Amino acid sequence: MRFSFLPILFIAATAMVSADEPRWFKGNTHTHSLWSDGNDFPEMISAWYKEKGYDFLCMSDHNTLAEGEKWVPEATIEKKKISLGRKVVDKCTDRFGPGWVTTRTDEKGQVEVKLKTLEEYRVKLEEPGKFLLVQAEEVSAGFAKSPIHINAINLTEAIQPVKDLVSIRETMRTNLQAIAAQGLKTGRPIMSHLNHPNFKWAVSAEDIAHVIEDKFFEVYNGHPSTYPEGDPARADTSTDRIWDIANTIRLVELKAAPLYALGTDDSHHYHGGTATSGRGWVMVKADKLDANALVEAMQRGDFYASCGVALEDVSFDKTTRKLTVKIKGEPGVKYTTEFRGTPKNYDRAIKEVPAPADDNYPVRLKYSEEVGKLLASSESLESSYQMTGDELYVRAIITSDQIMTNPATPGQLQKAWTQPVGWQP
Repeated sequence: MRFSFLPILFIAATAMVSADEPRWFKGNTHTHSLWSDGNDFPEMISAWYKEKGYDFLCMSDHNTLAEGEKWVPEATIEKKKISLGRKVVDKCTDRFGPGWVTTRTDEKGQVEVKLKTLEEYRVKLEEPGKFLLVQAEEVSAGFAKSPIHINAINLTEAIQPVKDLVSIRETMRTNLQAIAAQGLKTGRPIMSHLNHPNFKWAVSAEDIAHVIEDKFFEVYNGHPSTYPEGDPARADTSTDRIWDIANTIRLVELKAAPLYALGTDDSHHYHGGTATSGRGWVMVKADKLDANALVEAMQRGDFYASCGVALEDVSFDKTTRKLTVKIKGEPGVKYTTEFRGTPKNYDRAIKEVPAPADDNYPVRLKYSEEVGKLLASSESLESSYQMTGDELYVRAIITSDQIMTNPATPGQLQKAWTQPVGWQP
């Protein structure tokens, strides 16, 4: 009888080991609902992401968490809807059943709908190891005409934004410090990422670089007004150039760690419209689907950003100093992997370029092409870059020849971005 337990024990032990092995989790950290300026119920939005195969979602409404009591006039909900069709409330009732949607009539005879809190709707959607909802907020501050929006992930309490301090940098820094303070207070890992630096041309590479409290930013944001490709009339404003410039300034001038970057949706519209879902995401390599584990993995840089390209793996061997990228290729699709970085002896020439009248910066700075230089490229599904010791860092951009399924602007190609490596001794 004693021996009959051995196979069972062996199977259980094997299951425990495999459960702790790191794997890739797909998630979106930037999403809006009726709790702020989105146009659908958070449970409907969350259900869409779950059905599309996402592992986790952060509902990041402006300056609020989905908690407490909030009533919204049904007429207001319908006005937010962009396409014609069935009522938003009716769609939600169909999905979650009769009795799920709570309504009341105010003193003017107007029907109001009670929004569900995160704690109310997560029980309908979360599944251990399969789908997770992580509490988040878009802390929406600003300086003069520059919107300074920062997502805070894994919060326990809402963060009140601080606006219009002495500069863009000080406004960024103060809000980032408030987010970090909650992490210290609660003892839980909380991360923050600067959103859409090109929304209203709000934040320059130089300002991002000098606020070293900022560890993350969006290299891809799926809202059509965020311009990740930049503007030729505004020097070095693509988010890839912003990333390389900021990282070079940090490593050379400030002796600080470089930025990591995310892809996000920034979705607002779920009934027609242009700011829709499924455009940008992160793939996080963690040992379990848990909010703390996901944040800690991203803080280590164990993730990549994507707007369509999937990777089998990305790894950096600290001993050999080699970065390896393995693409999960699709039949008939061509891929190009670019390894980019800045040489230690890069050309430090900078040119001032006047910006358009609507820019928040009257002058933009143009850097040499050696900042974020193309170090090597490959069209193979698996490729590596061997660091020589002359680079400040290296990162990879993987580009498909296929246009995104749901591009924010016409012609956007599917891409993936790995995090900078090799900058540590």
